[in-house]
Amino acid sequence: MNGTAHATFGAATGFIVANTIHSTPTETCVLIGLGSVCALVPDLDIDGKLRGKITLSHKVTRTIAQVIGMLMILYSLYEGGTAEKWRGIGIGIGMLVVASLIKQKHMLTISGIGVLLGGLSLQESWLMLFGIYIILASFVSHRSYTHSLLGVIFFAIIASKLEMSLRIDGVFYTCLAAYISHLIADMKLLPFNKRGIKLFLPVSSKEL
Repeated sequence: MNGTAHATFGAATGFIVANTIHSTPTETCVLIGLGSVCALVPDLDIDGKLRGKITLSHKVTRTIAQVIGMLMILYSLYEGGTAEKWRGIGIGIGMLVVASLIKQKHMLTISGIGVLLGGLSLQESWLMLFGIYIILASFVSHRSYTHSLLGVIFFAIIASKLEMSLRIDGVFYTCLAAYISHLIADMKLLPFNKRGIKLFLPVSSKEL
């Protein structure tokens, strides 16, 4: 199923939750928006369609890192004592080497680290956990752990922390239901899906 369909189901989930708990118009809009986003989250895995849409080009990131590395080397050559100079040059060379190894497949991991650091800076536990989720998703194959019960449980924890942060009733149920709607829509039980999901990983790798 494509992303538009998943997002539509997620938005509908948010609307249903909002009407069930009699949310205000503003809260209803928030829940609909959260539902549409959360319904796309399982596709953050390494081959998922959402990965390329939230990550920068690896070429841009590589160029920026290389420029910073070169500037650090040049700065170290003209500033600081001997120890600081060689340390700065070493770090600069290290950045050049690491930058040359950056591929597009690494960008999701880098994005996850950025989200994690953002969560640490803002002291938002849900954002830190989401950063960890993205990092883990960057190492697993498509329709595997992000589409499993383990993924659901991990995301449920994120959703509960998000509700506490936003202080809006219905956030937890919207996020969780939207996430689950993605898994249901990707099941092989539906006639238009050639592939299913490995819901019970790591206990069973059978596709459902």
